[in-house]
Amino acid sequence: MLGLFLTKKFIPKFDVGFQTKNFITGLKKYGLSSILTLILFTIAFIIGLQPFDYTPSIWKVIFEGIIYIIGVGTIEEFICRGLLQNALTKIFENNHLKAILITSLLFGLGHIFGITNMPFILAASKVLWAVGLGIYFGAIYYLTNNLWLAAILHFIINLSGLPFNFSTSNVYEAHSAVIILITSILLSIYSIYLIRNKDASN
Repeated sequence: MLGLFLTKKFIPKFDVGFQTKNFITGLKKYGLSSILTLILFTIAFIIGLQPFDYTPSIWKVIFEGIIYIIGVGTIEEFICRGLLQNALTKIFENNHLKAILITSLLFGLGHIFGITNMPFILAASKVLWAVGLGIYFGAIYYLTNNLWLAAILHFIINLSGLPFNFSTSNVYEAHSAVIILITSILLSIYSIYLIRNKDASN
């Protein structure tokens, strides 16, 4: 919120897309893809984290799970899509695909800090699927110019992380990582298709 305030104050003409326009339309068009991703990710995590060895309180799930997820998704979308993707789009003279790909790569690399204790294969997979998700969120933002929508879809997909609240470990089986990686690759291919269609219609 501080970043949004400073942006509005010092760069008043810089619109990051916190608006209601295209929200409902975009949710109807792209909400299903987020829900399907949520389902596949959640199933993969449930399979990979079993047996669950921790029983959190409902308040822990609400505050450390849901509320934390809302905050993280909104902040990441503001920084990565609202600021960085917009800036790169201007630098690359409206080459949206290039701006989205670079932003997504940085978004993926930004997830390295939370996975340093993971086996290399799992860590590499997490970075790659974060890149794939970044392409998806970047496409949603480009297609709708609505950062609230990107943040909401980000939140929906991040709900797949709730199973971690029921485990003392953040390491899961390799086959779960494969399921998530394949899903992310398919999602990124779908997103690039949408971006190219949008570019072709402009």
